[in-house]
Amino acid sequence: MIHLKESKKGLTFDIQVTPHASRAEIVCVQDGAFKLKVTAPPVEGAANEACIKLLAGELGLKKSQMGISSGAKSRRKTVTVINITKKELELKIAGFLKANKIFEQKSFLENM
Repeated sequence: MIHLKESKKGLTFDIQVTPHASRAEIVCVQDGAFKLKVTAPPVEGAANEACIKLLAGELGLKKSQMGISSGAKSRRKTVTVINITKKELELKIAGFLKANKIFEQKSFLENM
């Protein structure tokens, strides 16, 4: 499951991003974070914008509610969501995961 954290600025969770993919999609949950693919290149924040657009669309949130709070130039990023309760966001995430049959992918080391 996604690890949601509460902060003074809102709720946060991590994402792992692969830019320059052939299509934009949420692939799985790995190590408590969404694993995303976006078609945008990692140039001038294009991939970050694509991540926010994808997440907002899939989770039924407004893009204005979301932002990259850390890791803007990294593949591992932290997303902050505002104006929503933890329970509401948990329900949106759980609904998305169930509807799209996305499961947690175990890391390679855990399978050894």
